[in-house]
Amino acid sequence: MRLRLVKQQTAFDFFEKWKLWLGVSALLVVLSIASTVTQGLNFGIDFKGGTTIRAESSTPIDVAAYRQAIEPLALGDVSIAEVFDPSFRDDQHVAQIRIQAQDGQEAVASDVVAQLESALRNIAPDIRFPSVESVGPKVSGELIKSAVLAVVIAIAVVLIYIWLRFEWQFALGAVGALVHDVILTIGIFSALQIKFDLAIIAALLTIVGYSLNDTVVVFDRVRENLRRYKKKDLSDVLNLSINETLSRTVMTSVTTLLALISLFILGGDVIRGFVFAMIWGVMVGTYSSVFVASSTLLRLGVKRDWSKPSNTDGNQFANIDA
Repeated sequence: MRLRLVKQQTAFDFFEKWKLWLGVSALLVVLSIASTVTQGLNFGIDFKGGTTIRAESSTPIDVAAYRQAIEPLALGDVSIAEVFDPSFRDDQHVAQIRIQAQDGQEAVASDVVAQLESALRNIAPDIRFPSVESVGPKVSGELIKSAVLAVVIAIAVVLIYIWLRFEWQFALGAVGALVHDVILTIGIFSALQIKFDLAIIAALLTIVGYSLNDTVVVFDRVRENLRRYKKKDLSDVLNLSINETLSRTVMTSVTTLLALISLFILGGDVIRGFVFAMIWGVMVGTYSSVFVASSTLLRLGVKRDWSKPSNTDGNQFANIDA
């Protein structure tokens, strides 16, 4: 017997209150932007500047013990991660310690590095720091610009891709959903003041890809059904298409969430922010594929038959009740 989270054939009416769903989404976008503008983001070391220290020891790395030893120094945002490399010797254990820039300084002072080394010697007596590198505010500012540019370019490329593959109405619906997902993800990080670093930018780009995949699956079925059911209202075609792909959408989202929740619980502090962004992104991405992308398409209307020249059909676009 095959496991099904959703019945093979469903008949949900996703557009009975489509204006309400678009209104809720618009409200959440406005709140996210307001939170980002008023509270700002809790930028991590990547964007605020700081110092990265490579620590080596013959003693196995214990991230929790390292963090506990460093905590009394009150250095602010400190990130500790164990580094794995097949080329390391059996007795070579490496950790990467990142410390945020201190007030009025571009880098951690040498005396602070000495205090840090002294504190960690209680755990690993032979610890040494072969590399100490600093990132100043100028480099951090460039990273912020590059991160924003990466997200904007990704969304612009998606717009062009969907436009060429489908029609401009599909493109606007898909990009509207992607912008919705990105803004809501940034908004939740601003509202909860979760650390925002380069890993979150990677999560945003991954969310864009995940949400687009869901949207394209639905839009492909919509295009097929528009050609098959030429006399059906557009809302009926959209409902039929979403119901036909619903089982696949739910199964994909649930299995992805199971893996992400496991990582969130067991993965440790280093990747927790990234995984949280992915969990949130999968949920809003699944929602937006149905209620934002498809509702936008319903509002804009769409050409019903690509096989006929537009001048032979006076009713080029579906009639949509506003």
